[in-house]
Amino acid sequence: MSKATFAIIAAAGAATGAAATAAFMSVKRPSPAAVPTTTNTTTISSPSRASAPSPIPTTPTPAQLSRTKPLVDPNGLFQYGFPGPVNDLRPAASLTSSYDRRTRNPHWVAEHITPESLAHNNADRKHSVFVEDLSIPEMFRAKLKDYFRSGYDRGHQVPAADAKWSQQAMDDTFALSNMCPQVGDGFNRDYWAHFEDFCRRLTHKYPSVRVVTGPLYLPKRDPDGKWRVHYEVIGSPPNVAVPTHFYKVIFAEDGREGGSVALGAFVLPNAVIANDKPLTDFEVPLRAVEQASGLEFASKLPVERRKSLCKEFNCSLIVKEYKKRQESFGKKN
Repeated sequence: MSKATFAIIAAAGAATGAAATAAFMSVKRPSPAAVPTTTNTTTISSPSRASAPSPIPTTPTPAQLSRTKPLVDPNGLFQYGFPGPVNDLRPAASLTSSYDRRTRNPHWVAEHITPESLAHNNADRKHSVFVEDLSIPEMFRAKLKDYFRSGYDRGHQVPAADAKWSQQAMDDTFALSNMCPQVGDGFNRDYWAHFEDFCRRLTHKYPSVRVVTGPLYLPKRDPDGKWRVHYEVIGSPPNVAVPTHFYKVIFAEDGREGGSVALGAFVLPNAVIANDKPLTDFEVPLRAVEQASGLEFASKLPVERRKSLCKEFNCSLIVKEYKKRQESFGKKN
């Protein structure tokens, strides 16, 4: 990724405001690759006066045969095992995720919400507990003790509130493979929660909404002018990386076969964000998220079916109503 792209994404922090969005939108798209020109050259040879006799085939000697074999076999390593990377794929009732064994966080977690799925209320988070994902080998697993007194929340990537249609669906969201360390007050319990509520409100207009969420580890420019990636690792011994940022890629579908899809991509810093900060300040081109994450999200979605989410829907947060619901939830429990 270019330094310019890193600078733009890093600028999506809480302090940059609308200027960051303007910078993101000015990311230079690559010009179409030039079509190579092939020149076909035909060489015509004049007939010779006399053709040379064809050589008589001979049986190769052992020395000649030995020279035809490769001198080395790097793939022979695989007889002992494949090093990886291994992306532990977890299909569950309410989500599908890909796990990053190096950072002990997910690469991405995908969910699907509809007006019908959100209308059900057959689960209660007080019956759910945080659990380690036993499908991941122990040496690569995020542990409950890693978060203990770390100063970070176990931040859901797919929120429990999106999986009320069954207790099992909600329980699935409490595995640590669906978690990342997130700043609590001012982010996970505030702005990020309002952002999750925004995604649910999209179902008021769209019959089908798909959301992909995950962490980013972005560089920042140090005083010496060089770009470096700095992030904390929690646990004793250190085990789980603390992301610098989080992304959400949203696909709001109109419900028609082959219909239009309103696409939105957002990058938020893992930091305190004022609730009055416009959500559009964190809107970025999809390509910026793909470059930062190394992932591709819409390679099979034709351009003619794509629409801009924030041009089709009011991309803003409703903070007051959400806080009232949280207060009401607290009284019930």
